[in-house]
Amino acid sequence: MQNNSGDVEMVKDLGDKYRELKKEIGKVIIGQDEVIHLLLLSIFCKGHSLLVGVPGLAKTLLVNTVAQALGLSFRRIQFTPDLMPSDIVGAEILDENRQFKFVKGPLFSNIILADEINRTPPKTQSALLEAMQERSVTAGGHTYQMAKPFFVLATQNPIEQEGTYPLPEAQLDRFMFNIEVGYPSFEEEVNIVKNTTIGVEQEIKEILSIDEILKFQQLVRKIPVSDHLYEYAIRLVQATRPNTEMAKEVTKEYLSWGAGPRASQNLILAAKAHAALQGKFSPDAEDIMAVAKPILRHRIVKNYRAEAEGISIEKIIEGLV
Repeated sequence: MQNNSGDVEMVKDLGDKYRELKKEIGKVIIGQDEVIHLLLLSIFCKGHSLLVGVPGLAKTLLVNTVAQALGLSFRRIQFTPDLMPSDIVGAEILDENRQFKFVKGPLFSNIILADEINRTPPKTQSALLEAMQERSVTAGGHTYQMAKPFFVLATQNPIEQEGTYPLPEAQLDRFMFNIEVGYPSFEEEVNIVKNTTIGVEQEIKEILSIDEILKFQQLVRKIPVSDHLYEYAIRLVQATRPNTEMAKEVTKEYLSWGAGPRASQNLILAAKAHAALQGKFSPDAEDIMAVAKPILRHRIVKNYRAEAEGISIEKIIEGLV
């Protein structure tokens, strides 16, 4: 950190705030430690996340709780086949003076939960993805900036695929993490049922302000990274690309498509944030390994042989790491 004592103090402060956030979120959300960790990581990295899990695992409650603990505005958009881009972005209407006025849609919020994003046609998906990439939207020839910070969390149901519009690889690439939400353990489920059937609601305290979040986002980008770690991250990503000189044996056997440069950028960014949250002032290979699966999971495509042999994406990534 170029011996900047202010930055060193901020890294310590970020670690303290992270622990406070987890404790506060834990009042409502039982278990799901890894999911909460990755969600907070992507917020501090200025990224977006895709949550994949069956219905009923409290994904909406989790995002709402995170928004409250961060003091951010939150909107949930239920994606349906008849949803139009103007339903999420907003539309121009005639006001009482017969002048066109832009009425902002639910997209103009800090945290957006795009529920079942694969249920809506590509036209509406792309309106959301423009906002994610550019952090602005264009309507009626005018450009409108999104709120700061702006974070999109999209959910997908991995089971029911009938009547859905799967996100193309280029659009999936815009999500920093693909986070798998699993079932709770037996003890966690006992606690969930006890806590949710007694009629008592937990109050969530605001742990961070918007200014603090924006400062921490800048801090993550300032964390130094050694050259050999840049090379390690890029080697790992290049190893996922079949028909290239860096391709590993497992890649040639089981992959038809590899990850692009955005994966390398996200590996480094996420490793920086992961290191900072552990109280380290510079990331190492362990931090890259800790974030490799959620970053690469949706960026590599298995071939027919992998499908036939029942080889999972996780197993392929483990082979590469």
